[in-house]
Amino acid sequence: MTTTLVSREIRLAARPVGEPGPEHFELASAPVPEPAEGQVVVRNTWMSVDPYMRGRMNDVPSYIPPFRLGEAMEGSAVGEVVASRSAEVPVGATVSHFLGWREYAVLDAAAATVVDAGRIPAQAYLGALGTTGLTAYVALTRTAPVREGDTVFVSAAGGAVGSVAGQLARRLGAVRVIGSAGGPAKTKRLVADFGYDAALDYRAGRLEEQLAEAAPEGVDVYLDSVGGDHLRAAIGAMRAGGRIAMVGAISGYNAETPAPGPDNLFEAAAKEVTLRGMLVSNWLDLFPEWIAKAAPWLADGTLRTEETVVDGIERAPEAFLGMMRGANTGKMLVRLAG
Repeated sequence: MTTTLVSREIRLAARPVGEPGPEHFELASAPVPEPAEGQVVVRNTWMSVDPYMRGRMNDVPSYIPPFRLGEAMEGSAVGEVVASRSAEVPVGATVSHFLGWREYAVLDAAAATVVDAGRIPAQAYLGALGTTGLTAYVALTRTAPVREGDTVFVSAAGGAVGSVAGQLARRLGAVRVIGSAGGPAKTKRLVADFGYDAALDYRAGRLEEQLAEAAPEGVDVYLDSVGGDHLRAAIGAMRAGGRIAMVGAISGYNAETPAPGPDNLFEAAAKEVTLRGMLVSNWLDLFPEWIAKAAPWLADGTLRTEETVVDGIERAPEAFLGMMRGANTGKMLVRLAG
């Protein structure tokens, strides 16, 4: 680089107790260092905000280290390589990587994945072709595999994972697909755009009754991103030998004390239901398999996706907080540059 670049970034300013707010984030600027041998500089164009990031704001041991106070946060991003000291990742390449929450990232070329942004928009690699799409694929093919003739229930069905999962369940042979979302606008979209046969509005209450009405003969597979009352309702509706993929529990992420578990777990035992957790980070080797399937669907329009876009690094905290409150339909993204 011939001129010194300055990158704006979002840092964790304080660790929240309960629901986070704007005061827990800080916008700062930092010079962009010259890349070392084997490194690249990426001008980030899009970044992702995801529910798991809430857990990283707590200083507790987990499957992924917590964010450090006073340092730039991390997450998935895509961008253009603007400087390179690597023959494998040239200037001009579009790459995905894990140093989001900043306008420019300096990283080892080995940590950047060159993506094809020709027929597929680059930001798709943060959504349907990213870890959210992969989560739906792994959940419904490995963790709680869908079989021909199944009835499938998906919570948070209007979100990044759920909006893909409903369509994928249908492709895998499900005969009935039911989703839950918050509010009539979202539930309408589930049926109109995302392939669901029925949509439950959890904000209207009576979740268990709504599910019983939508699936009077029971549920075979449940993809759980919510926990709490959704997991309880799903256990009550499961058929014998049903499968539950536990990929998230957003209903409890802001809880100040541990949330109680479902009080009907013995029903799962009596029905011989499988409840299996899943961390998508343990399944990244399936990315090529998933992208090979999903990219043509995206290109021909048979996999329908939605994005909720917020512009500017300074609004990334706003996007994150909105996503945690369910303000998004489909994938919540922050556009950093055109």
